[in-house]
Amino acid sequence: MKHVFATVSLIALTACSWDNYPEAGRELDAGNFGYATANNTGIHSGEIQYTINLANRFADEVTPTVTFEFDSAQLDGDARAILRQQAGWIRQFPEVRFRVYGHTDAVGSNAYNKRLGMRRARAVVSYLASQGIGRDRLEAVVSHGETQPLIVTQGRERRNRRTVTEVSGFVQSHPSVLDGKYAQIIYRDYITSAQSQTVLTGVENAKEAE
Repeated sequence: MKHVFATVSLIALTACSWDNYPEAGRELDAGNFGYATANNTGIHSGEIQYTINLANRFADEVTPTVTFEFDSAQLDGDARAILRQQAGWIRQFPEVRFRVYGHTDAVGSNAYNKRLGMRRARAVVSYLASQGIGRDRLEAVVSHGETQPLIVTQGRERRNRRTVTEVSGFVQSHPSVLDGKYAQIIYRDYITSAQSQTVLTGVENAKEAE
């Protein structure tokens, strides 16, 4: 009887597929398990903090936003002037990548506004590229459509019809980034301006001594 039971159990076990016994936790993995490691690496290297610092500097030192006429992705004179200012700042940091976000007001369908936001973002990317910024540094073009208004209204609102340019990270293949010189990147022009001020002060002191 024992031999019969063992034989039946063996046959039943053999008939089972191991696919019915997945590794523990497989259903929890949505493909993001590696993100924690990447995040930790970024924190320890300083990349994440320096990205935040540069993003704050960009927003403080230039105007990151341009606005548009209703149902338009055309850049007017004010928008082009702001984008030339952005391009001048961006050229100082060849190791840094940027992302452009497109937005609309609430007039029109969600699908149409999503496309319109994308057209606006692409118009900004094209103009920045015309100012000598490599498209490989304009990391992505993203449209939020009407989902993130600055002014909550269902009507026409120019401040909602905008694009926003933001620092998104570093060009990983750049020599400075490969060497982990994030601090040198973010403080480069601070150091240069300080040296220039020292030279000017020295010249003034020499003139006074004469």
